Amino acid sequence: MQVTDVRIRKARHEGEGRLLATASVVFDAMFVVHDVRVVRGTNGPFVAMPRRKRHDGEKRDVCHPITSECREMIQRAVLEEWKRLKLTERE
Repeated sequence: MQVTDVRIRKARHEGEGRLLATASVVFDAMFVVHDVRVVRGTNGPFVAMPRRKRHDGEKRDVCHPITSECREMIQRAVLEEWKRLKLTERE
């Protein structure tokens, strides 16, 4: 399985709060996961999976990678596209 496309949507108030952007990630040009978040962390931006709030108020991931290799593949693809978009905006 490979990431074949990443679409980034900047957060409305990117300079405020921790949310920097959301992304849609396409796998093998056949399956898409929406609302993957790019979040500002203490050690730089990281990728967080989509969440849903349960009836008891707890937030749980809707989907998530099972292996660390898959998590790294998704994170690398999303952050590379996010950084590319930021560089393009500066030009």
